Amino acid sequence: MKFSHFLIKYGEIAVKGKNRNIFEDALGKQMRLALRRVDGSFVVEKKTGRFYVHCQGEYDYEGAVEALQKVFGIVGICPVYVFEDNGIESLKENVCAFVDEMYRDKHFTFKVQARRGNKKFPLNSMEINADVGEALLNAFPDTQVDVHHPDVTVYIEVREAFYVYSTILPGAGGMPVGTAGKAMLLLSGGIDSPVAGVRIAKRGALLEAVYFHAPPYTSERAKEKVVDLAKIMSSYTDSFKLHIVNFTDIQMEIYEKCPHEELTIIMRRYMMRIAEAFALESECLGLVTGESIGQVASQTMQSLRATNEVCTLPVYRPLIGFDKQEIIDEAEKIGTFETSILPYEDCCTIFVAKHPVTKPDPEAIRASEKLLEGSIERMVQEAVKTAEVISIKPQ
Repeated sequence: MKFSHFLIKYGEIAVKGKNRNIFEDALGKQMRLALRRVDGSFVVEKKTGRFYVHCQGEYDYEGAVEALQKVFGIVGICPVYVFEDNGIESLKENVCAFVDEMYRDKHFTFKVQARRGNKKFPLNSMEINADVGEALLNAFPDTQVDVHHPDVTVYIEVREAFYVYSTILPGAGGMPVGTAGKAMLLLSGGIDSPVAGVRIAKRGALLEAVYFHAPPYTSERAKEKVVDLAKIMSSYTDSFKLHIVNFTDIQMEIYEKCPHEELTIIMRRYMMRIAEAFALESECLGLVTGESIGQVASQTMQSLRATNEVCTLPVYRPLIGFDKQEIIDEAEKIGTFETSILPYEDCCTIFVAKHPVTKPDPEAIRASEKLLEGSIERMVQEAVKTAEVISIKPQ
């Protein structure tokens, strides 16, 4: 069957009370933006607890579904058959035609689940279920009713017209992007940070991102890899700015003057300082990292305390309790994994110590950073000032 409409279901938005319209409007905006990237013409319409997508003329069905499945806030996408309200006999006839075309093999159990949004319709939901169910049994003798565990559920929504569907494709869930403020993601070329960025976007956050580049120790291809990751992320997060910071001089200064077992922590602290500078400039409400407790030396609880110490903004770590396989599974799901594992080193792995401290003492770290006074401040200012900014847009 060729569908010209989708019924869109949302979840958490329904319990937002007086603020519900704000979330609904944000969801409608994100749906329209997503569908602009799909071949075809689409109209997104909001009606009483539902959104409808009307597909005008020829369109890319698979592309439309894929785009909608990346819109946070949607929990269900239903390809729906729509026809005029001409009474119960018309409804029964059209539902039978729908089932006949959708299911060639009629050996299945079913139930009818009606929802009467139009209270002027003369039958209530239970009466619609009974009448349409009887019509289906008469039309297709090989079917049986099973109200508890049916093979097929025929959904009917009675509104200004009849809406019939039997397939609910899963949505991404979460909250619409743009409803929770803005956050600055520390984006590397690894597996974790893209997943963290998409996770925080799923809770409604707009993103910006910062990447630390260290030429000639990291190649131009490493930078291109991060840009590629950002583009993949943007199909979920919407367009965002990527700040690319030349971190080489800062890293070399730390490498030459600080104890080598503390290199990773001190470099990380300066990354957080720089990321926060961009965050404050862009009115972000926090930083986002892909850290997970205990995954590497710089992610022990003691190390996270040491890096947190230099921040005034909150640091959000959506993967904090994930193990590595869970993060990999999520990266594969959102499509970043294959790009993340391309063999291009980032600035952290190039300068990693052989025996990094796992339980850094903040007082000792602060003492080591005093060795950098007189030079590092200028380097940080220069790194912020000369950062390249790339506008990342969904493709």
